[in-house]
Amino acid sequence: MNYKTFDFIKQRTKFFIFSGVITIAGIVVILFFGMNLGIDFSSGTRIDVKAPHEINVDQFQQSIQSIGLNAERPVLSGTNNTIVSVRINKQLNQDEIAQVKTTVKKQFDVSNSNVNVSTVSPQIGRELAKNAFWAVLISSLCIIVYVWIRFEFLQGLAAIVALLHDAFIIISVFSLLHLEVNIDFIAAVLTIVGYSINDTIVTFDRIRENMKLNKKKLRTFEDLAEIVNKSIQQTFVRSVNTVLTVLIATVALLIFGGPSIRNFTIALLIGLISGAYSSIFIASPLWAIWKIKAIQKSKKKPSPSV
Repeated sequence: MNYKTFDFIKQRTKFFIFSGVITIAGIVVILFFGMNLGIDFSSGTRIDVKAPHEINVDQFQQSIQSIGLNAERPVLSGTNNTIVSVRINKQLNQDEIAQVKTTVKKQFDVSNSNVNVSTVSPQIGRELAKNAFWAVLISSLCIIVYVWIRFEFLQGLAAIVALLHDAFIIISVFSLLHLEVNIDFIAAVLTIVGYSINDTIVTFDRIRENMKLNKKKLRTFEDLAEIVNKSIQQTFVRSVNTVLTVLIATVALLIFGGPSIRNFTIALLIGLISGAYSSIFIASPLWAIWKIKAIQKSKKKPSPSV
């Protein structure tokens, strides 16, 4: 694709259809697979153990089950599989926590400091989920207000549609792959919100500059499309180079960062690609449609009588 001659606005329907199909597929995936909520947002117990030697997953799971606890499949990490984490969908009491620590210390020859048991009650889980929802909602509203003041309301609205598009794609992929949704996931979504809006604002700023330089009045959609196309073409290389630079760092984190930040990195990776796509192919074309409708609507209004 030659971005210097590509008509982004003319091909807008294809991009809208593509995003619509992705959205519908995401809804179906979420309805069928649901979300794998971590203990941060549901309730339960997480057990983390660091041993001086390699840990056998089956042996560890059997030791947990031997004290009457139903645990999910443990996850190994560390250079030589010396760290194991397991989730139990139950809030353990103090006696059960003490029993877990005693069993694990005896069977795997680890000290008390290397056995960490963290619990989250249903009330705390609901509170964290509510706070996460409000964090995303308030940040989105602040973005609309900022873009409204800095540019115009319709551009703020288009930017939010693009952000919701990016967030939904991340959620859909996590549902499909059954990846755990926890506080790190929310941090990744908020990071993508900041990155994506930055990319979108750069394009909107160039649109505003080109509209000021434009000598003729905007009478038709073709007049507006010409300005938007020119603006996207002028910022296209910057947008692509920026996302590629960040992607390199993100892939490095995914490979070398370890399991503890893997879900965070995966969310970033998906969001970066989706954010670059939406800022170029969704936000600006969508604004162009709304803008020309607003212009045409204002022209139809009768002039006030004197």
